[in-house]
Amino acid sequence: MAALGWLTPRRRSATALSVLAGEAAAEAARKSSLPAGRSAGTVPVTTEEPEPAFPVVGDERAAAFFDLDNTVMQGAAIFHFGRGLYKRKFFQRRELTRFAWQQAWFRLAGVEDPEHMQDARDSALSIVKGHRVSELMSIGEEIYDEYMADRIWPGTRALAQAHLDAGQKVWLVTAAPVETATIIARRLGLTGALGTVAESVDGVYTGRLVGEPLHGPAKAEAVRALAAAEGLDLARCAAYSDSHNDIPMLSLVGHPYAINPDTKLRKHARALDWRLRDYRTGRKAAKVGIPAAAGVGALAGGTAAAVALHRRRR
Repeated sequence: MAALGWLTPRRRSATALSVLAGEAAAEAARKSSLPAGRSAGTVPVTTEEPEPAFPVVGDERAAAFFDLDNTVMQGAAIFHFGRGLYKRKFFQRRELTRFAWQQAWFRLAGVEDPEHMQDARDSALSIVKGHRVSELMSIGEEIYDEYMADRIWPGTRALAQAHLDAGQKVWLVTAAPVETATIIARRLGLTGALGTVAESVDGVYTGRLVGEPLHGPAKAEAVRALAAAEGLDLARCAAYSDSHNDIPMLSLVGHPYAINPDTKLRKHARALDWRLRDYRTGRKAAKVGIPAAAGVGALAGGTAAAVALHRRRR
């Protein structure tokens, strides 16, 4: 894939694979984005959150970038997608056990573990190899309705809608496959999505990535590339994430927000006086299906079983 010529200067910490992943994600996002001013109109917004003072209405050089997992949606999209593929017999129970263990860990820890996330992506690539992109897109629409639609955080959704109402573009930025991310963005009425790009030839997945997963520094590269292509001023843009892994992306913009932050991000955000929002407690948590006190024991039991299976595998 040829390097795109509209990238702005980047920090030296970015690897060549990060840059390639960011370029590929930005190019894919621009191809699949909704036209300006158009909304999918499929998700009504009901929230008790007050209207934020930001964003500025009519600022066309501003946009918003939202991490997906545990920021916009409870849990990890790749795990929900894996559950849907298992239901459709794309793989066997052994692989499902791996997905279940990773999802249980993610829900309890609330952070992305690099080993688990990489394992999940490797599994997903091997599963989709040889399948047509159009087939997975069609299945992805069904999986969204089955496993993801009820896991959207209403508070974060309201923040995204505020940017849309101000006439700004809103992009998801995630390590999930760009096809899955694009479906979620469209169903939420967002502009588009930056996601991990899997290589395909003649519409068929090869089982390889373009660059690397869109994670950490690669997310920052994707945002930088898209901003350059769209003529955005990053100092006037906003970014939202729950994870310290996204500090490179959050540091790019003038308006960083820590949403449902992990411990490291919360500490970093407080030190730099970034805005924090947490939608995981009280009545808001009940709305998105976080296990209530009565269900914690069952979840813990399931997690213990997953841990034992994981250890035996290793």
